[in-house]
Amino acid sequence: MNELPNCPKCNSPYTYQDGNLLVCPECGHEWSPETEASEEAEGLVVRDANNNILHDGDSVTIIKDLKVKGSASDLKMGTRVKNIRLVEGDHNIDCKIDGFGAMKLKSEFVKKLS
Repeated sequence: MNELPNCPKCNSPYTYQDGNLLVCPECGHEWSPETEASEEAEGLVVRDANNNILHDGDSVTIIKDLKVKGSASDLKMGTRVKNIRLVEGDHNIDCKIDGFGAMKLKSEFVKKLS
């Protein structure tokens, strides 16, 4: 019998195949096994709050007001950030924001602009 991989989102072992997709019955996550294999081969994979893959040079929008240490003002929801760079670590987006300067953001607080 073919061993299916655990769910990449919740690590559930109860995944099943539905056509070309793999599905997790516990969290409802669906993914393509080919996409997963190609992402692992790439190395660094960063996803936004909507689970879209981010790349260097993308533009993103901040989805939540963020407090900035050492600054009197906050980054407001809806702030656009252009030309991001992906880096390793907890704060995996390196960027420059108008009015704030160089900053590192967590990918879970941004969404990709199409």
